[in-house]
Order: sequence, then structure tokens, then C-alpha cells
Amino acid sequence: MVKTETGAVRGEIADGVASFKGIPYAAPPEGALRFRPPAAPKGWDGIRDAVAFGPAAPQLPPMPGLPPIWRPGDGLDCLQLNVWTPDLGAAGLPVMVWIYGGMWRHGATRMPHYDGAALARSGVVVVTVDYRVGFEGFGHLPGVPDNRGLRDQVAALEWVQREVAAFGGDPGRVTVFGQSAGAASVALHACSSRTAGLFRRAIAQSIPDGYRDPAEAGEITRIMAQAAGAEPTWEGFAALPPEAILAVQDAAGTPGSPYGPVIDGDLVTGPPWTAGPRPEIDLICGFTHEEYRGIGAVPQAPDLSALGLDTAAYRRDHPGRSDSELFVTMASDMLVRRPTVRTADAHAGAGGRTWLYDFAWRGPTLGAAHGIDVPFVFGTTGTRYAARFLGPAPSPDVAVLSERIQSAWVRFAATGDPGWPRYDLSERLMQIWNAPDDHLAACLTGLTAR
Repeated sequence: MVKTETGAVRGEIADGVASFKGIPYAAPPEGALRFRPPAAPKGWDGIRDAVAFGPAAPQLPPMPGLPPIWRPGDGLDCLQLNVWTPDLGAAGLPVMVWIYGGMWRHGATRMPHYDGAALARSGVVVVTVDYRVGFEGFGHLPGVPDNRGLRDQVAALEWVQREVAAFGGDPGRVTVFGQSAGAASVALHACSSRTAGLFRRAIAQSIPDGYRDPAEAGEITRIMAQAAGAEPTWEGFAALPPEAILAVQDAAGTPGSPYGPVIDGDLVTGPPWTAGPRPEIDLICGFTHEEYRGIGAVPQAPDLSALGLDTAAYRRDHPGRSDSELFVTMASDMLVRRPTVRTADAHAGAGGRTWLYDFAWRGPTLGAAHGIDVPFVFGTTGTRYAARFLGPAPSPDVAVLSERIQSAWVRFAATGDPGWPRYDLSERLMQIWNAPDDHLAACLTGLTAR
């Protein structure tokens, strides 16, 4: 049992790790609080059982045929978090706070590949955070603060500062880490004065591009409101049940996701490579070598010129590759790798301690695809999510590489040094994660015209 400011929680212990699930860090965003910034949670009397994940934020299944993560009966009480600790009696363990990805429209901590037990067993307190996605978290409404999903994350980091010591963690050694939309969240928080003092280190795994100004976001709201038969106002959308909004979320026909951080001039002043890095934050940035293979289908006869990159330069840098292979490289650069390197360049250029990596190990199904790194970091290589990348029977390399990456992440959280040379603007060295051996390389080839 652990006492928090809002009440006592009772978790459970398995294999030497104590877990506490479904702890509210903010009030349910419903009624007058819907589409509003997170409000303080209400306290409770007695002891709250914290043995089950809380509800996910409203969302559709991430892929056709998969079971829903959220159902209408689940409601909106989604602003909860989970804690795994290897030693409740300890003091000063490093803390790692996870922010999931999902194109700003999917994601939930209940997904088995985000289980924090194995990572916590390495000697850290792990916290995973549910936050609002889709229109609930990132839709633009007049007179309402933008980026509510990001504001949820800030509220969770504030909870960590207040409460994590009771779980054995050190609030002065907090590392926030995330992948894809979660990585963009991490990078944005590392630029924002709103998060000053809330974390010391950051790990951003595959930072995507995709930011909207208020006018663009407002036009998406207008189209969705028209499709739903509602007014494009807070009152109009607050009258709609979440499932009615989900039914029209693609009405705008926006490629990828209709949602993303809105440049509001407050929490988000621009992409992380222009928003003004805070050099006091230690930052690891990285990407997978073939990001696009986990994002979309590879065309057999792609129009390379449609990507808007220097096709001739890519052909020169990658002789002998087919157009489909070049498409993967170019699309990976455009969507994720270039934004990630730009973020590293900006942070290192501002004097921040920076490290860069390339996850190059290729799985048997999708190669070194977007998202393959997640089960390696969490040690959840036996999940259904992991099987999508690793196949039904992962090779012995998987366990070895997972252990090495986990060790590097935990070492960084504990000491500020992941174990390979820092990235700077002269040599641009980065770690190549592969099996059986890792090595260093210069981050130049394949990132033409950054």
C-alpha cells in the first residue's frame, strides 16, 4: 500500500516488481471539463485497489480486424497512469515515464507491449501514462486551449514530481521517453518552458513530422462538424458522444492523421527543431532504419518525384537499389528520419548533451520498420505486437539486443550516459543497433538535404 496526496492505493507484486495500475492523475474530462485542460483529480477515502488498467481514451481500433481498445461504455475517465517499481522501500531510484505513440489518434497503456515490469526489474521506476488522443486531445475549438493531450502529459509529469518518491523513485532523476507521436511529445516537452523542472532527461524514438497551425486545425474541425451535423464550437462538440466524433474523424480526408500538435504559441511554438531546445535536458534521439515499412505499403512502381526530395542524390548515394527500395529510404527520411536528425542537430547546436542512434536490426517480416524498437525497449518480445515484427519464434538475437538496449536506456536514466559517444555537429556520430554487434557510424548517407 502506498499513500498519495489524493488517497492510498493498493497494488500487487509479481516476480519481484510491485505494480500500481489505474491511478488518476487528473479528473475525468467529461461534462464541463470535456475538451478542457486537465483538472486536479478528486481524492478518495480508504484504500483504492490499483490492480487494473484504467479506460483508454476514445479511439477506433488501430487496424481493421483488431479488437477495440475503447468502447462507448468505457466513458471518458481516461486520465490515469500506472507505476512499476522494483523496490517500494528504496529511495532515489531513477524514474522513466513512457508516452505512447499512435499517430495522435490511437494508443493506450493497457496494450501488452507497454508492460513496464521487465524494464522496472532493471532497477528503475517505470510510469506509463494514458492521455487524450484524437479530437478529444488534439481537436481545435474556438476559445479552448489546444493540445489537450500534451497538457495531459504535463499533468502526469507534475503528478510524478509530487508522488514518485513514495514508490521509491527520485523526482530529480526523471527521464521521459516515447515513440512516434510519443517521441514528438517528448521532443516538444524538451523545448517548452512549461515543463521546466519536471524531467532531467529525454529519449525520443522516431520523431515524426506533422504540425498544424490554428487555421488548418480549424478547417478540419469545420469539416468534421459539418459531417456530424454540429456547430464547430465547444458547445457543439461537447453535445456529441465520443463515438459520433470518431465516426467522422476522417471526413477531412487528411493523409495520415487529421490530428497533431497545433502551433498555439503557448505549449507548442513550433516543431522541436525550431522551438528553442532547453540545453539542460540530456536527449537521446533515434530512428529505425526502414521507418516506412511500419507506416504504409511499399508500392511496386513508386513515383519517387512525388516525395519532393532530390531523387538524383538518393540514386547516387544508394547505387543498385530498386525504385521500391529507394522509396522506402526516401519516405523514411521524409516522414521520420529527417525530423529526428533535425531535432538532434538543434539540441546539440544549442549546447545540449545529445546522442543519436539508428535501429538497423531487421526483423523477418517488416525489416527495421517503424515501431520494431518498442518491444526491445520494454522486453515484451513475446507479445502479439512484437510478433508482427519478429515472427512467431523470435531469433536468439532478439533477447540479446533487447537486453543491450534496455541496459543503455536504464544507464542513461541513472547517469545521463547511454554508453556511446555523444552526437555533435562536426562528426555526427550515431550508434547503430544491430546484432550480433553494435557499432558507430556517421549520420550522413541517406539524409540528403536535411
